[in-house]
Amino acid sequence: MMAARRIMIVGNGSVPEGAAGLIDAADLVIRFNDCRSVGAGGSRTDIVAVCNTGRPGKAMAQTGWAGSPPVRAAAAIWCVRDPEKFAAMREPLSRSHPDLDDFCDDYTAGFAGIAAAHGKAHLVLSRACHEALEVELAVHAPPPYVVPSSGLVTIAHVLSSPVFAQDAVCLAGFGHQGWEWHPFAAERAWVEAHVAAGRLSRIDSLLGASVLSHSSSEPVR
Repeated sequence: MMAARRIMIVGNGSVPEGAAGLIDAADLVIRFNDCRSVGAGGSRTDIVAVCNTGRPGKAMAQTGWAGSPPVRAAAAIWCVRDPEKFAAMREPLSRSHPDLDDFCDDYTAGFAGIAAAHGKAHLVLSRACHEALEVELAVHAPPPYVVPSSGLVTIAHVLSSPVFAQDAVCLAGFGHQGWEWHPFAAERAWVEAHVAAGRLSRIDSLLGASVLSHSSSEPVR
């Protein structure tokens, strides 16, 4: 049996001081979009998960995003939004949120082209994962929302994928706040439920363990 790996999923929120070394020491590091977590959140980048629709997708797929150091370093690009799922959302959104007229515009082909041109793997996260996550979020009574955040869909994919079934999954840089149409309070509750179940951890707990280990190894003065 393959030994368990440590998977770090690093959002673009604030990362605690001292986290960079722990993140870079992981077996696999997943970052998001323009990888703003690089720096205080270390530099290792194995997978970049992207919002492949709407304005963020357009900005990345049609600019120099692929030339940034973390994207160049990554072995894979994951497109978080299933094109068929978002195509089906277009008409209902045109009625409920007419200001989001370009929200479902799809740039998956652009990211696939970037991956192919630079020798990277390319994966589109499934509609089934997105919809199963929405069922689980309903338990936490979210207010009306448009979609779960790309970060949460990515976490759900990792937790549900047999590829990562034996791995320890740790989160950093997730403040659960931002765009008004993501259900962030419910997302925080969903994450905390998985932390309590032992399937996820937050980097703060690893930093605490590191400090305790360092302290216990010091001679008594």
